[in-house]
Amino acid sequence: MNRLPLLLLSFLLFPVTSLAHGPTPQKAKESITINASVDAVWNVIKQFDAIASWHPDVKASSGDGKNASDGIRTLTLKNDGQLVESLDYYSDKDHEYNYRLKTENVTAFPVSSYTTNLQVTVGDDANTSMVTLKSRFYRGDTGNTPPESLNDAAAVKAMNAFFKNGLTGLKQKLEN
Repeated sequence: MNRLPLLLLSFLLFPVTSLAHGPTPQKAKESITINASVDAVWNVIKQFDAIASWHPDVKASSGDGKNASDGIRTLTLKNDGQLVESLDYYSDKDHEYNYRLKTENVTAFPVSSYTTNLQVTVGDDANTSMVTLKSRFYRGDTGNTPPESLNDAAAVKAMNAFFKNGLTGLKQKLEN
């Protein structure tokens, strides 16, 4: 018996969405030039758990005070939601650190996981700095049919806005 017609019929009876895969990683990258030396900028952002001192979207931040690969911080966002992040890499010499979301809270921020790199480099001259934030992340709902508030577009929009607002806040703090 030829099973080809039966196989074709099964594709017609079962939706193609049953063959869909999970989410793909998304990316965000934002940079800003600040009229301050690398050391001046680094002195403001190097304390991993002090992000609330320069990021306007963060109402409060606390942590263990460690700037090492085991540092932890808790962010309380303006919407009162909390995120817990852990430090993966820290280099005072390179003015850089990497961190990741340790505890997700998709009602506070529509992303289920992320890794982020923050780095300060010399700008056009010794009196300017370039601060870059870049991240790889997944949307808040990793199922095949996420609601609009937790889909890829919502995650990309939220991450880009968080980066832009943070970099703008940092620039205002250092230049005013």
